[in-house]
Amino acid sequence: MALAYVARFATSAAKLERYLHRKLRERGWDGEDEPDISAMVQRYVERGYVDDEVYARAKANDLLRRGYGKRRVKQALGQAGIGESVADDVAPVEYTSRSAALHLARKRRFGPFAPSQVEPDRREKQIAAMLRAGHIFDHVLAVLDAASEEAAIEWVEEAREENTTWDAS
Repeated sequence: MALAYVARFATSAAKLERYLHRKLRERGWDGEDEPDISAMVQRYVERGYVDDEVYARAKANDLLRRGYGKRRVKQALGQAGIGESVADDVAPVEYTSRSAALHLARKRRFGPFAPSQVEPDRREKQIAAMLRAGHIFDHVLAVLDAASEEAAIEWVEEAREENTTWDAS
């Protein structure tokens, strides 16, 4: 059952262990002693069938492409049982965080991507939606207060240039 699961789904060690415990509980275990699920999961990790870092990187990239922010990414990784150090390693850099905020605003037609002038109560709802998506307040305001789509894109590109300059040092 465990092998079929890891062959079909990308998973973390903690998610696999929770899955196996749940399946044993649902189907009932007729053996005398409890099976050593944690040892089985550890063997899968040692053999490379389950890799928390690969899973975390893929999950983080998926969420960022969908427009979620750093806080929401770290929350999802924590729920998947990914350790804090691995989650910090795959956390988005400034450019990626800004890109995700821009993507969400474009997708939901917030800020400069809105078809018409946004009323104050509607703007508050947009701010709340972006904060719930895990973006930091500074990024939310930068995107929503951008004078135009080009200005928002330029704000994202500034982070790319800053990151490139930092990497070159």
